[in-house]
Amino acid sequence: MAGSPFPRAVATEELLMRYFLTLIVFLGSILLPNLHGQSAQSEATHSTSLRIGVVGLVHGHVDGFLRESLHSPEIQLVGIAEPDRQLSLKYASQYGLDRNLLFSSLEEMLQKVRPQAVLVYTDTYDHRRVVEVCARHGIHVMMEKPLAVSLEDAHAMQRAAQQGRIHVLVNYETTWYRSNRAAYDLVRENAIGGVRKIVVHDGHNGPQEIGVGPEFLSWLTDPKLNGGGALFDFGCYGADLATWLMDGRAPDSVTAITQHIKGDVYPRVDDEATIILTYPKAQAIIQASWNWPFGRKDMEVYGETGYVITVRGDDIRVRLKGEQEKQVAAQPIPSPQDRSLAYFRAVVNGEVQADGLSSLETNVTVTEILDAARRSAASGKTIRLTTE
Repeated sequence: MAGSPFPRAVATEELLMRYFLTLIVFLGSILLPNLHGQSAQSEATHSTSLRIGVVGLVHGHVDGFLRESLHSPEIQLVGIAEPDRQLSLKYASQYGLDRNLLFSSLEEMLQKVRPQAVLVYTDTYDHRRVVEVCARHGIHVMMEKPLAVSLEDAHAMQRAAQQGRIHVLVNYETTWYRSNRAAYDLVRENAIGGVRKIVVHDGHNGPQEIGVGPEFLSWLTDPKLNGGGALFDFGCYGADLATWLMDGRAPDSVTAITQHIKGDVYPRVDDEATIILTYPKAQAIIQASWNWPFGRKDMEVYGETGYVITVRGDDIRVRLKGEQEKQVAAQPIPSPQDRSLAYFRAVVNGEVQADGLSSLETNVTVTEILDAARRSAASGKTIRLTTE
């Protein structure tokens, strides 16, 4: 029929179809490269992530690792070695872990999944065995503080690490505090003059009081598995910081006093400890306690001309010569030194050298201090250390 609208409608439909096809091609040219780039980036991240095995689940800090870092792009969890099957299944259920990741022994896990490195959440007594086994397999190790229950064990781990050519690091929460790094930088810059006194406070109102898990509490209160009570549990923080601030130098002497203030709660280990370290021109006082009314991890460093006091993890109070005290925010710590996993990965990959608070060398000295402190508290005498 003359003047029918259908031919025009068909033409319009064809134009619309061509428009949509052109639009699809155009969008595809933009999106596909981006998607490819994201995929390539994801593959690159996965290929450079550290293949991690977890050893032990009896240290309560493993819960923080699984909660906060399990899906970190810096790592790939490939296995968990824990002899207590019920404990393994509890964590697997809580965090949705594949049960194929669970192994009953360290040797089995290392042989079957070949991690590049392991994170250790055993009791402290077991650290030596883990390091010696991992050294035979060439597997790097980062453990929760402290390094060891005795100087003998610390030296054995040092030998194993050297023979196996592996890195052994010790993770302290306070290593990643901006405030501690800011205090250290002021000391290195000589902003407060030569260090004369260091005072470190660490602890809380007790592991049972704060409600740690039963598997954690059982070994924390065992003198063989923990090395002591508050003396080792929190004394290690101060020994680590003091050794760092004193450029790795061991003290000349160690004097310690421990008490069983809550003997009915902790009959086998101390719950209160004070350690005094002497250096040629300085003194460090480490106050470790399961009797603080609240949790604390802070430090005071006094020099010849000024002082710096850490305030929680991010701030410092500073007074320099000729000035009034001021509280300031500490500067961020550069990556990868700002987080434990980033640092561990960088050390394993040869991007940074292990030193300072986490290093094996520093923590052998920490163990020497704790070992001497335990002997001093038992004997009531000052222990002299041999220093170069």
